[in-house]
Amino acid sequence: MFLQRIGNRGIRLGTLFDRAARRHPTNTVTLDHDLDIAPGAGRRLTLVQLADLVDDFASRLWAAGVRPKDHVVVHKSDGFDISLLAVVAARIGAIPVLLSPKLDGATVTELLRRVGSPYLVTDQAKLDGELPHEVFALSRSVLLTSGTHPEATTLASLAGAERVPAVAMPATHPTLVTHTSGTTGIPKLAVHTGRSFQARYRPQATVIKAILGRREPVAIHVSFVHSRMFTAMPISLLQGHPLMILGDDEPESVATLFGRTPPGFIEAHPNTFLRWEVLADDPRRPLAGVKYFSSTFDAIHPRTVHRLLRASHRRKPRFAQAYGQSEVGPIAGRTYAPKDGASFDGRCVGVPFPGMTGVRVVSRNGEPVTKTNPGFIEVRSDGRIVTYLGEHARWQKQVNDGWWRMGDLGYRTRRGCLHLLDREVDEIPGVSSTLEIEDRLFTRLPELIEVIIVHGRDGRPQPVISTRDDKPLDRAAWDAAVGDLVEMAAPVQWRLSDLPQTATTKIKRLELARLIESGVTGISPDTGKDVSV
Repeated sequence: MFLQRIGNRGIRLGTLFDRAARRHPTNTVTLDHDLDIAPGAGRRLTLVQLADLVDDFASRLWAAGVRPKDHVVVHKSDGFDISLLAVVAARIGAIPVLLSPKLDGATVTELLRRVGSPYLVTDQAKLDGELPHEVFALSRSVLLTSGTHPEATTLASLAGAERVPAVAMPATHPTLVTHTSGTTGIPKLAVHTGRSFQARYRPQATVIKAILGRREPVAIHVSFVHSRMFTAMPISLLQGHPLMILGDDEPESVATLFGRTPPGFIEAHPNTFLRWEVLADDPRRPLAGVKYFSSTFDAIHPRTVHRLLRASHRRKPRFAQAYGQSEVGPIAGRTYAPKDGASFDGRCVGVPFPGMTGVRVVSRNGEPVTKTNPGFIEVRSDGRIVTYLGEHARWQKQVNDGWWRMGDLGYRTRRGCLHLLDREVDEIPGVSSTLEIEDRLFTRLPELIEVIIVHGRDGRPQPVISTRDDKPLDRAAWDAAVGDLVEMAAPVQWRLSDLPQTATTKIKRLELARLIESGVTGISPDTGKDVSV
């Protein structure tokens, strides 16, 4: 779109920390964990220190033989250095390919094969654990961030390598490859260019600059391999916000960190905010200083929004939700205020960014698109990926005359608000919106920390629920909560940790439905003990 194209020179990922350090040399990044590539660096680093660290490790990759246009797959134990290594590879013109630490060995092996003889950056823990020996044959070279292996080269052994200048690549050149959630099978590898990333960066950066004071601390807890990290992080760094990067979303540790450095802005995945609802009642008031909460891509529930906004003591706090996808970035957005309560329509995901993104909803049957006859959601944005690596034909199937099929069903109101009802693959006959039912159940049953409606074994919608501390479900409260909803099967209770999840903690609904169909064990909603479904 035209406002995304004006002056778009590309995101220039490889020099991100250099540019940020020149603007704000004393600004800091605070971590809640040590970096595997630099365990002695501490957990509070200036931008100058991080710029030097990136320069150092870019030179080590160069010494290992990495050159411009080479693919560098990063699959290691979780930590912020995953994101740093993407910047490191981009600095010398290579193409970083980020694979979630949560992926199993077979999936990583298939993705290595799809990339085609890349450099693999991993660690001893991964090689000793889930990665099969086959990864050595599929990789040009294996480099370790920690530990040792007789067939791999440690990055530590390349310390002191001669520094090399940053390599400038064209804005149309691939700058990063991330993967999709894999909720329907093997993840797809999404190819982003410098120009496409800058296009999706711009609407978010414009909004943040207008609403957030420069000295407001920003806290980010998103997957280190997610495309969102590479827009949220540059916005904070380049605009001069002190930055906190969280690897752990455990409420107790988060409350401690926020108690020391209260954030004014928090970016996190919806399920993380759901877990942080308990912080609203924490006597230390870790969320009291938050002016803006921000969540992107996945559905956010009204109850969660309401509880977090009530925990803020700032004047006119807001919760910003952006609708989008890894393949296109944020497309539409809206904000919530405390006065909206916990019963607002969570299916309204906002309006497009003027001059930057576009939305249309295409009828499935030739009839007008309405709430009762939802259509295919299609979008336009210059932030769209340019291909799926090794699967261009698959990418082409989602493009229709320049519009991108999101795989979602919905409709638009007369005022232009986009309403998201369901994923196409999750639609259940006779149910207008599984997401709407889940919103209502969350609001009516505060003990729920997860509820997913999937296809049931007998054809009826099957609720799968998790409760706080795995307490038995109050069946009387459940019966009252579902009294005015579509008829559903009896709820199945699972521990949250047992639910199949993506790298962004989104529940893999199709896999969950298959597990239930096969009779996998759950927890009795009455006793809290293990039972067979």
